[in-house]
Amino acid sequence: MTADHRRAPADSHDMIRVLGARENNLKGVNVEIPKRRLTVFTGVSGSGKSSLVFGTIAAESQRLINETYSAFVQGFMPSLGRPDADLLDGLTTAIIVDQERMGANSRSTVGTATDANAMLRVLFSRLGKPHVGSPNAFSFNVPSSSGVGSITVERGQSKAERRSFTITGGMCPRCEGMGSVSDIDLSQLYDDAKSINEGAITIPGYSMEGWYGRIFNGCGFFDADKPIRKFTKKELDALLHKEPTKIKVDGINLTYEGLIPKIQKSMLSKDVEAMQPHIRAFVERAVTFATCPECEGTRLSKAARASKIHGVNIAEACAMQINDLAGWVRGLDEPSVAPLLKTLGETLDAFVEVGLGYLSLDRPTGTLSGGEAQRTRMIRHLGSSLTDVSYIFDEPTIGLHPHDIRRMNDLLLRLRDKGNTVLVVEHKPETIAIADHIVDLGPRAGEHGGTVQYQGDLAGLRASDTLTGRHLGDRAALKKKVRKPTGRLEIRGATRNNLKKVDVDVPLGVLTVVTGVAGSGKSSLIHGSLPAGAGVVRVDQGAIRGSRRSNPATYSGLLDPIRSAFARANGVKPALFSANSEGACPACNGAGVIYTDLAMMAEVATTCEECGGQRFQASVLEYTLDGKNIAEVLAMSVEEAHSFFVVGPARAILGRMRDVGLGYLRLGQGLTTLSGGERQRLKLAIHLAEKGGVYVLDEPTSGLHLADVAQLLALLDRLVDAGKSVIVIEHHMAVMAHADWIIDVGPGAGHDGGAIVFEGTPAALVAARSTLTGRHLAEYVGA
Repeated sequence: MTADHRRAPADSHDMIRVLGARENNLKGVNVEIPKRRLTVFTGVSGSGKSSLVFGTIAAESQRLINETYSAFVQGFMPSLGRPDADLLDGLTTAIIVDQERMGANSRSTVGTATDANAMLRVLFSRLGKPHVGSPNAFSFNVPSSSGVGSITVERGQSKAERRSFTITGGMCPRCEGMGSVSDIDLSQLYDDAKSINEGAITIPGYSMEGWYGRIFNGCGFFDADKPIRKFTKKELDALLHKEPTKIKVDGINLTYEGLIPKIQKSMLSKDVEAMQPHIRAFVERAVTFATCPECEGTRLSKAARASKIHGVNIAEACAMQINDLAGWVRGLDEPSVAPLLKTLGETLDAFVEVGLGYLSLDRPTGTLSGGEAQRTRMIRHLGSSLTDVSYIFDEPTIGLHPHDIRRMNDLLLRLRDKGNTVLVVEHKPETIAIADHIVDLGPRAGEHGGTVQYQGDLAGLRASDTLTGRHLGDRAALKKKVRKPTGRLEIRGATRNNLKKVDVDVPLGVLTVVTGVAGSGKSSLIHGSLPAGAGVVRVDQGAIRGSRRSNPATYSGLLDPIRSAFARANGVKPALFSANSEGACPACNGAGVIYTDLAMMAEVATTCEECGGQRFQASVLEYTLDGKNIAEVLAMSVEEAHSFFVVGPARAILGRMRDVGLGYLRLGQGLTTLSGGERQRLKLAIHLAEKGGVYVLDEPTSGLHLADVAQLLALLDRLVDAGKSVIVIEHHMAVMAHADWIIDVGPGAGHDGGAIVFEGTPAALVAARSTLTGRHLAEYVGA
C-alpha cells in the first residue's frame, strides 16, 4: 500500500469526538476521529486501545441505538451503562467485527452464518431437478411437519379459512439435521443396583435434593425406591425414553422427560468444546458419535439430496471448497435467476478475497479460529448497502500470512470508500501504513498506559518519539549462525484434512517455525501429526476452561501461595482468602456482582452493594499482608505483584507471567476479558514450569506490539537454550527470521496446499525465493 490510498483529513466538524474518557485505565483521553476515514489505533497490549474503541466509542453507540427501541423491546435487552467520559459526540451506528469465536451451536455452519446457504437454497428450489419444494426443502434445520393454519382464500372471500398444510423441510429424519447419530452407554447414566432415591442416576446435575427428586418421586411412572434393575420394561422405557409429559406434583405443574431425550437436548445439541469440563468428561465417557448412515453426514433428507443442478446436489455444493464453488456458480448460465447468481457469486468471491477460499459452506462455525470467525463475519458487510456507519475491527490480520494481509487491507479500504468510518485496533505495520489517521496510546500497559501519545498521519508517527513510532521500522535480521538439531521427530504419510501424504522431519533442540498461507495445512501437520508420547506441550489460543469467577490468579495457581501467605501472616485459615470459599461476601457469594435472572429478559449484573464489588466479607478485608488486604493484592498488576512478593512460589509464577509479556494483567481480572493471544501467553506461563521437552506454540505474536516481539523471541531462545525443542506456527516475519529451521507448507490453501514446499534455514529460504513466504521474507529482511 502507498500513501495514494490514504485520504485527506476530514473537515473539523465531521469528527467523532471523545473528551475525558476514563474507562478502565484511560486517563481522561481526548481524541477527534475523522469520519469516513480509516483510523488505526496502536499501542502495546493493555495500553487502552480496546477501552477507547470498544469500551467507549462502540459501547456508547450501542447504548444509544438501544434507547431508540420501544420500552417493550428494551425489556428484552441487557441494560447498558453510559461509558465513563465527559463527552461523546458525532457517533454513528457501530458494527463490531471482533475475534470472538462464533457460536458453538452444532447447527451453525459457515453457510448458515452468512447469506450463502440461504441463496443456495433458493437457487436449488428454482433450478434443481426434480423439483422438491421451496427453499425450506433444502434446509437441514427445518423438519417436515404438518399442521393446521389460517390461509386467505381469494375469489372475493373476505374471511380466512382454516385448512391443513404441510411444511416440508430438508432435515434428515434419522439424525435430525445433525449429521451424526449417537449411541449412549446406559451404564454411564445410572447404577442399576441402586434406586433413584439412593442416587442411582450418575448424570451431572441430577440431584435428588432439588426439582429432579420431586419430579422422579411424583411422576408416578415408576417406584423411585426400587432398584432400577428391577424395573419393568414399561418403567425402564419411561425412565429412559418418555417424551416431555405434563405432570402435577404437590399442586405444581411440572414437566417430566426421559433421560435420553433430556440429554440430547441439554448436552448433545451443544458443541463439545463449549461444555463445562465435567459435562464434557461425562459426554466423552457416555456417548459415542458416528456419521449418520441415512444422510452420510450431509444432514439433509433423501429428497433434498436427489434434486440436482447440472449433476450436483446442494450437499455436494456445500462440501466444495469455496473457491471451487465460486467457479461452479459462475458456470451457471440461467437468465431466470441471473441477479441471484450474481449476488451469490460476489459473496463467494468475498470469501476468497479475505483468504477463506479454502473453507467449505458446511464447515461448522464452532471449528473456526478467532481470525477465521472475524473474517467470516466480514463477508456480510462487504456486500451491505449500508453507508456512513462505523466498522470496528479487532486485529483483523490475526492468522494471516503477509500475502493475505495485503488483501485484507484492500477490503478495509473498500469499506472506507463506500462512505464508512473504519476503526481498526492493530499491531501489524502493513495495516498501520494504510491508515488515514493514527491514534497511538501508551506509553506502556495498565496503569502506565491510558494516555494518547500521538494523533496524526503515518509520517508524523514515524517521526514521533513514541514506542510505536520508534519500532515501526523494526526489521529482524537473519541469524548469522543457526543451532544444530539434536534429533528429529518423524512425520510420515500425514493425510489429516488437506495434507497430501506428507513426510517431514521436525528437528529437535532448535527453534522451528512452521509457516504458509492460512489454510495451507500448518496446524493439521503439527497438531494432528506429531507422534503421541513425544513429551509435547501444546499451547494454543483456545478458550480457557473455567467459570466467570476465574481470573489469572486462580487459573495460574497463583492464588494458593497468596492465600497461604495471608494465612501465615494473620494466623487464620487460607480458605478465608478465597472469594469462592469461606471468605466470600455472603450477599453476592463472592462474585462481586449480583446476577438477576429476569426470566425471558437478559440477565442483568449489578455491582454488589454489600462488598462494593470486592468479593470478600468485610471482616476478611481487615487482614493484611505488608499493608495490603487480599482485594488490594488481587487488584495489582502482575508487574506490581512481582515487586510485592519478593520471594517464594508466588514470585516464581509471577515471573513466568511477566516473561511472556503479561506484566500489565491484573491478578483478579476476569479470564473472559483476555484476547486469544493473552490466553495463549497465560497458558505458556503455566507450562513453563512443566517437564515437557517439546513446546508447540500457535501464533504467539497475536496481540503483541512491535516492541514486545523481541521479548517473545528472547523467551523462545531461553527455552531452546535450556534444552527444549520449540515449534512455532507463525506468520510474523521477525519470528521467521529468528528461526533455526523453517518448514513452509503450501503452496496455496485447501486442496491447493497440504504439501511441504520448503524446509531449511531462513537464509536458504530467502536465497531460493521459491515460495510466497520466501519472497515476503526476502523483502522483509531487505535481501
